[in-house]
Amino acid sequence: MPSPRNPYLYNMDRIARIKDFLQASPADNFLRHALALEYIKTGEDAPARLLFEAILADSPDYVGSYYHLAKLLEKMGETSLAIEWYEKGMTECKKAGDNHAYNELQAAYDDLV
Repeated sequence: MPSPRNPYLYNMDRIARIKDFLQASPADNFLRHALALEYIKTGEDAPARLLFEAILADSPDYVGSYYHLAKLLEKMGETSLAIEWYEKGMTECKKAGDNHAYNELQAAYDDLV
């Protein structure tokens, strides 16, 4: 196992392990979401974005990914697209009755607009 003193190597090891799990369950949203978060930690924003977009295309009710995708888009300077994803996420949270996730999305949305 890589030294905890080198977080990049540690994250790369985590990425490899998650990819191994995904080989057995390629449509597992939890694993895809976790992989996207690991990519963000290593500065690999493009593959993280693709994963979040794929999750939400396949499972619009996977509400946890809306926040992270929108935050990533903010970071990438795509403000109008981030706003759209916050709005989509809030709509899905209302459908699911997930007030906690809705409130997080609403707060991030309000900070942005």
